[in-house]
Amino acid sequence: MNIFVTGGAGFIGSNFIRRIINLHPDWKITNFDKLTYAGNLENLKQLETNVNYHFIKGDICDRATVERCIKTGFDAIINFAAESHVDRSILDSSPFVDTNFKGTQVLLDITYEHGIKRYLQVSTDEVYGSRKQGYFKESSSLDPSSPYSACKAAADLLCLAYYKTHNLPVMITRCTNNYGPYQFPEKLIPLVITNALEDKPIPVYGDGLYRRDWIYVEDHCSALEAVLLKGKPGEIYNIAGGQEKTNLELIRLILKIVGKPERLITYVKDRPAHDRRYAIDAAKILNELGWKPSFSYESSLKSTVDWYLQNRTWWQRVKSGEYQEYYEKVYGGR
Repeated sequence: MNIFVTGGAGFIGSNFIRRIINLHPDWKITNFDKLTYAGNLENLKQLETNVNYHFIKGDICDRATVERCIKTGFDAIINFAAESHVDRSILDSSPFVDTNFKGTQVLLDITYEHGIKRYLQVSTDEVYGSRKQGYFKESSSLDPSSPYSACKAAADLLCLAYYKTHNLPVMITRCTNNYGPYQFPEKLIPLVITNALEDKPIPVYGDGLYRRDWIYVEDHCSALEAVLLKGKPGEIYNIAGGQEKTNLELIRLILKIVGKPERLITYVKDRPAHDRRYAIDAAKILNELGWKPSFSYESSLKSTVDWYLQNRTWWQRVKSGEYQEYYEKVYGGR
């Protein structure tokens, strides 16, 4: 299989690429990434000499460049490319509208025009909004609260419209909060880990009782692989870890693992329209595709902490912005 992966230098995309290259040595992957602040080619450094892996610096909103790449022939497109940080979307939603919505439109048009056989849109559980009790199913209505989730919801609806209008082979996945190696340190778990290791304050929004379901990134990637291979066009698949925790529960466990005091916890002003609880039902992907998570919460969280302990240079370079300056010199003129 020959796959065109967008946003593959990011956290989830790079984990997915490494998994596929390791498990499917006969598959080929082209990683098309703009290399924004969250895209980091160090995440895939070990694949630089692999003949089945190829990197192209580019923006999914740039139709001409995407089309020029797609003309070489691909079986599937997997769209990881997205602006994904809620706080940033509140400050300025423009990049989110461009990448998350307009970029998706470009990819859908090109999928249609070039007869791509599979298109997988990687979305988020945040499109459903908050729920006090029970769980959202794939058929639940969408009620996004932030500019980020609104743009992702709009992209999902556009994908479904292309399926209905053009019979485009589109599939959508909506996953809960991820964690694992190579996650950008603005996200909660790596932020807590790295700040704790540096004895810096750990900011906690509001009362810290916001609830999220957590999934180890390797489990998410195995679910995406299952959808790519066995999913049905026009379908949505929820992907959940089944590990619902409050932010405070999570932070306290990480502090316990790294042996740091809870006095590092610092309560800060809540962000606007903060969803209280995300919770989705993943029975569909289990019943139809036979997928379920295989990593336990505490062991995979500990292995994540261990990874950050063993890779201080990586996250220190990321936090300083040093890696981005380097890759801009290498790829900036291409």
